[in-house]
Order: sequence, then C-alpha cells, then structure tokens
Amino acid sequence: MDLGIDGRVALVTGASKGIGAAVARELAAEGARVAVASRSAGPLQELAAEIGASAFVHDNADLDAVPALIAAVTAALGPVEILVTNTGGPPSGPDPLAFSREQWELAHRTLVLAPIELIGAVVGGMRERGWGRIVNVGSLTVREPMSILVLSNSERAAALAAFKTIAAEVAASGVTLNTVLPGRIGTERLHELLGGTPPEAIAADVPVGRLGTPEELAAAIAFLCSERASYITGVALLVDGGLARLV
Repeated sequence: MDLGIDGRVALVTGASKGIGAAVARELAAEGARVAVASRSAGPLQELAAEIGASAFVHDNADLDAVPALIAAVTAALGPVEILVTNTGGPPSGPDPLAFSREQWELAHRTLVLAPIELIGAVVGGMRERGWGRIVNVGSLTVREPMSILVLSNSERAAALAAFKTIAAEVAASGVTLNTVLPGRIGTERLHELLGGTPPEAIAADVPVGRLGTPEELAAAIAFLCSERASYITGVALLVDGGLARLV
C-alpha cells in the first residue's frame, strides 16, 4: 500500500529508542524525509545515520526551545508536514498521593504542554498548505488506569482531550490529529515498570497471547500519518492486542 508520504517532511520526538525510533524507521521506509529529536545525542545520531534522517537534540521539557527546533528542521528539510509527538513516561509509584508538586508539574509540561507547543509551531503552516498529520503517542492507561501510573494516567488523558478538541478546529483545512493508545509494547519502559517480570507473564492476559512490538505500533502510526487516512481525525486508536476491556 502506498501511503502517499514520499518526500513529506516528518518530525518525530523522543526518537532515540523504543517506540520513537521505530516510528522514525517506518516513516523513513515509506519515503518521508525524517527529522528525529531527543535529549540523547549519541543514540539519536546512530539512528539518523542508520535511516538517513536528520538529528536534532531537543529536551521535551524545554518549551522555550521549540521555535528553534522547528526553525532548524525547516531550514534543513523544509516545513514540517508530519508531526509525531512521543514522550517517555514520568515516574511510577504505588502511592498515587506520594508525588510532589514538582513531579506533577514536570509530567504536565512534558506530556501536555510539550506536544501543544509543537502543534502551535507547525499547525499554521499545515493549514496554509492544506495538509498535515499530527499523531500523539498516548497509552491504554488513559482508558483503563494502571495503579502505579497516576502521573501518566492523568496527563496523557489531558493530552488526549486536547488533541480531540484541536482536531475539530483544524479538520476542514486538511490537517488531522490523532492519538494512539498502545497496550503492552515490548520496550525498556515496560520491563522497567514491571520489575523484571518475564515477557510471557506480562502477556498472560493479552488476548493475542504476546507483547506487541514497537514496529507494530509504528505501522499504525504511519498509516495515521498517510494520505489514505485523510478522513480519520480526533481518534484514539487502541493498539493493544485486544487487552482493553472497555469499549
């Protein structure tokens, strides 16, 4: 299937490893001109060299750095036409009332304000050109909260609501905003959260009987970034192997 994004300029944040890196690889394989951004310069440069992308060191928590990032990507590749906002999860913990105000504020900054800042920097140009794709990487836990993830549960839910609201505002101009809600994807983050639990135990209650891969999630994201997904906007797409119990 031709996704119709050959030559499109795509920016993927949080791209040095895991889901972000898989998304960057998938978009590059589809012919997009990919910019990858992350705090981790070493792995980021390795990924860029591997897939022919352009690397930009960027900290999602630094909201004031967003204009410079977008300007640098635009100067190197052209205006951003595809934006994938991906951010690592905030701290976990068994007591939802034990997190400090500073931890809550940082989670809000990275999971809500950072993608909104990026959208604000690129959506005007997308609307003028009549085409744009924006996808946020959320989590199944916005639907079915995980007890140890109160920061992520709460702030990713806020981001989901923001994307849904903005999607309606810009839909008529050819710009779509969607969110993917991954379930148990086999990343370092998942294994850290579940304390070394064997993969087969983590996947025991997943109907398909296994963990998902970053590449499977990336394929769904790439479709939402495509020309063919032009009538899909404001959606929260579960990519969870049937794990979600709520409909």
